Amino acid sequence: MKSKFAVFITLLLLSGCGSPSSTDLTATDFQGKTMENGVVILDVRTSGEFNSGHIKNAINIDVESMQFDSAVANLDKSATYAVYCQSGRRSAIAVGLLKDAGISSLFNLKNGIVDWNSKGLPSVIN
Repeated sequence: MKSKFAVFITLLLLSGCGSPSSTDLTATDFQGKTMENGVVILDVRTSGEFNSGHIKNAINIDVESMQFDSAVANLDKSATYAVYCQSGRRSAIAVGLLKDAGISSLFNLKNGIVDWNSKGLPSVIN
């Protein structure tokens, strides 16, 4: 737990709205990536944020939850992941943690779902 917290704090201090361990995409480019065959869309916001509106077919794994590591352990390490949050900060942290877990094909939505919504791109509400 201490090591996860240390990694979280380090990534928080070093990250802005993107991550050097992933490809940061604009909302339009991210939408294109999510339409590619086999790409897993990962929403790392809280369940409340997710339920208020998310990208269609997204899986919700809260990067700040105690279950994040165990959920990540169950992910296909060979898959491609398109990761997003509200503003890009948490997804950048999540991308770093996913990379540490052995996932290498990662794409981050620069500026988060805020930018997605500002472009009028589609989302769904649970």
